[in-house]
Amino acid sequence: MIRRHLIGAALVATLGLAGCGENKDAPTPVDGTPKELTFAILPAEGQASMAPLWQPLLDDMAAQLGVPVKPFFISNYTAMVEAMRFNQVQMGWFSAAPALRATERANGQVLGRVVDASGEDTYKSVLIVRKGSGITLDKVLQCDRSLNFGIGDAQSTSGTLAPMAYLFTPRGIDPAKCFKAVRSASHEANVLSVGTGVLDVATNNTVGLLFNRRQKPEIADRIQVIWESPPLPESSIVVRKDLDPALKEKIRQFFLTYGTGTDAVAEKQRKVLQGLAYGGFRPADDSYLDPVREMEAAEALAAARRAGDQGKIAKAQAEFDKVSAAAAQRRAQAPAT
Repeated sequence: MIRRHLIGAALVATLGLAGCGENKDAPTPVDGTPKELTFAILPAEGQASMAPLWQPLLDDMAAQLGVPVKPFFISNYTAMVEAMRFNQVQMGWFSAAPALRATERANGQVLGRVVDASGEDTYKSVLIVRKGSGITLDKVLQCDRSLNFGIGDAQSTSGTLAPMAYLFTPRGIDPAKCFKAVRSASHEANVLSVGTGVLDVATNNTVGLLFNRRQKPEIADRIQVIWESPPLPESSIVVRKDLDPALKEKIRQFFLTYGTGTDAVAEKQRKVLQGLAYGGFRPADDSYLDPVREMEAAEALAAARRAGDQGKIAKAQAEFDKVSAAAAQRRAQAPAT
């Protein structure tokens, strides 16, 4: 199995956040409105390129909320969840798997989900190779330890969870035993490594490839997709539950109405969204995370079966059945769209 912890600077960053404790020095007025809000962003394509794209949205949010909103760019999903847990950030842009961790461990609550430029609220995990390399999916799945493989952050939905749940685990494949070497890195680093021949194959996602084509078309021209996952839930907006309810509603309304008007302001907002490759935001609640719960439960059950421990298998099966039944019930109760 892939090791589920981070090393090097990423771990130092996480431990540094945990050591800081909660942000008790930030005073909050009696009306529940803080003097400042911090918004967490994990820039899949690098802070230098993403910061100018996010700043206009944060400025618009600050103007609507009447509270300064500053960005907090974080290097990995584990540190992102820890930052929310210790109240160093009060809200943020989370992909689905770390959003689930935030709701479980960091007092987080999903307020909305991203819609892409075409109006879709899903995206796909992909496997990429260098164009002309001759590497096919069948070659990857031979597991002859001849290829160097790039995987995502351990908490990444598209970089790790989806390819494991939909491609490797159903075939009984452990990447650590399948490839010559396995390297964990960001989507940006992985696509660059494949494009330059450092890696033979790597995970990525359809959104990351879109950004890469816009930022580095010469690299994008060298990339070929050899596998796509089923649709995954797009990224979400997560806030801390203990924010004042009135403030949370203002934040929710900001995102749900952003770029939806017909005046010049709305047109300007749509250009901001275009820069982020977004079409807007839609409402979302706890059920938004069900596909991640189901993938994780399936992964845990597969791991237990590989281990052959009957007690662990029974426990994992019970958890899988519980998660699947709860998700099915929520889908049945969901209003028709």
